[in-house]
Amino acid sequence: MKLVSWNVNGLRAVAGKGFSDIFLTLDADFFCLQETKLQAGQIDLEFPGWWSYWNYADKKGYSGTAIYTKHEPLSVTYGIGVDEYDHEGRVITLEMPDFYLVNVYTPNSQDSLRRLDWRMGWENEFRAYLQTLASRKGVAVCGDMNVAHNEIDLANPSTNHFNPGFSDEERGKFSELLAAGFHDTWREAHPGEVKYSWWSYRMVARERNVGWRIDYFLVSDQLQSAVTGTDIHNEVFGSDHCPVELILNF
Repeated sequence: MKLVSWNVNGLRAVAGKGFSDIFLTLDADFFCLQETKLQAGQIDLEFPGWWSYWNYADKKGYSGTAIYTKHEPLSVTYGIGVDEYDHEGRVITLEMPDFYLVNVYTPNSQDSLRRLDWRMGWENEFRAYLQTLASRKGVAVCGDMNVAHNEIDLANPSTNHFNPGFSDEERGKFSELLAAGFHDTWREAHPGEVKYSWWSYRMVARERNVGWRIDYFLVSDQLQSAVTGTDIHNEVFGSDHCPVELILNF
């Protein structure tokens, strides 16, 4: 079972850059998107044989998530059940027979970490949400989690130490999530490998491979033994992020 996650940074823009061909070539069972930047009715992008589920932000042109799936879920949940954090279209959860799939677009702490306190509250509520799900069955979490966990996960750790995505506070919350019973699937499979999933549009960063690994697949303890493959598709263009992949074998 193949799962793919991609922050498209505006689905309408990526739709004009070959999204359909990429989607069909990657041929996943579940294809999760973040930062769709859509409202209902603003795009017609369906594929025969797939169900799709969309969570839109209240604010137009902002945030948003979506999941395409070949397998009809038992149930679909939007948000995490906390009103303060459920107006930006950041989470979709599919309940499948063997596991929960959670697609997340984690809030950015923004310049000068001005939204860090809000982000810290989000982290606590999101972790609690995942732990509740994991008490019922295995959980796979994917998406742009807006944090490079360790120095190996970005090209210039020393100059980014206090920047959003690499602050001690954000990295600490990611460590807390892993300690709560979750696994960074790509890093566990590739402990010493340097590979990135996001590059700034500035300073020809992608051409120079000056990037960050901030897009993840995590699994709860129950699913760890089902992981049989991981990948970062940095050969795929169209967004400032590239798709990441997980293979589960039940």
